[in-house]
Amino acid sequence: MSCLAVGVVVHQSLRPALPCYRPLSSSLPRLIGTKMRSASTTATNRGSTPRTRSLGRETDGVAAGDDLSKGIAEFYDESSPAWEGVWGEHMHHGFYPLQPQPSSSSSGIDHRSAQIRMIEESLRFASLPEDPSQGPKNIVDVGCGIGGSSRYLSRKYGARCRGITLSPLQAQRANALAASQGLADKASFLVANALEQPFPDDEFDLVWSMESGEHMPDKEKFVKELARVAAPGGTIIIVTWCHRDLLPGEDSLQPWETQILNKICKSFYLPAWCSTADYVKLLQSISMEDIKTADWSDNVAPFWPAVIRSALTWKGLTSVFSSGMKTLKGALVMPLMIQGYKKGVIKFAIITCRKPKPQ
Repeated sequence: MSCLAVGVVVHQSLRPALPCYRPLSSSLPRLIGTKMRSASTTATNRGSTPRTRSLGRETDGVAAGDDLSKGIAEFYDESSPAWEGVWGEHMHHGFYPLQPQPSSSSSGIDHRSAQIRMIEESLRFASLPEDPSQGPKNIVDVGCGIGGSSRYLSRKYGARCRGITLSPLQAQRANALAASQGLADKASFLVANALEQPFPDDEFDLVWSMESGEHMPDKEKFVKELARVAAPGGTIIIVTWCHRDLLPGEDSLQPWETQILNKICKSFYLPAWCSTADYVKLLQSISMEDIKTADWSDNVAPFWPAVIRSALTWKGLTSVFSSGMKTLKGALVMPLMIQGYKKGVIKFAIITCRKPKPQ
């Protein structure tokens, strides 16, 4: 769906959220040997079963269910036009090579190309075929935003793509863009909940979730739905914001880390986050295969400074102030994302796996 921090507008709908962090990691056995690096780190299916506490229902103050869904829908209904006007059709981070970047200016960085690179690097990490003719032909985009990933994947593979979002405005805009780009027969979009997808079992050979997992109040149900709609042998790609994995002997994050996450949750209307290790354990618990993870935090580092710079342009400032004080409050918390990344509490993670074929 999206980069939640919609660079030029950040809308906080409904009532203010209370502190929303409680780590799933404290109730899951540690994943031995899963150390996150910029390069890929493979996590096997070996490991103990997660403890029996209800996973993913970790929203202390951000209401789950209908209230949260309504808030997310309103957030994107209001923010998507401004984001598209400044950043285009891809509502997610860019992927930047680990090499020296131009000093203080963004003039030497093509941020829209970096967003395309994020899609390509995700496909490469998941070991999808380089030959488009051998790639997936039936794709679901879970949290599709205005459909940028779906249309890109449809053109790349000649695939049929279905996108779902909670935002009626996003679905309408995504369908309009598909029609204007000659893809109406290939890419279609509808309003639906990722935790209750309107698709049959075993439907898609690629299940794509680009920065939508952070919205999910029930991570266990989210993962199970992704697996349910995946075809046997199909690939699942989850790219999402996480908090850092807990260290041996830790039961929770440090208080200052929790404080950062709670402030972000309040301004961006997020339920609680989980760690990459939590996702791995959830996927292991439903017998997914070839589970791999990587920490791409360094690769997305230039993104948030660029988002803030875009908000400080005339076009960005007019969008912020025309959207009201809640938007301004949200925009002012964006530096906390940079702080969270720099201090290592926020991780930008990719998690991929495959649904096993029947024996």
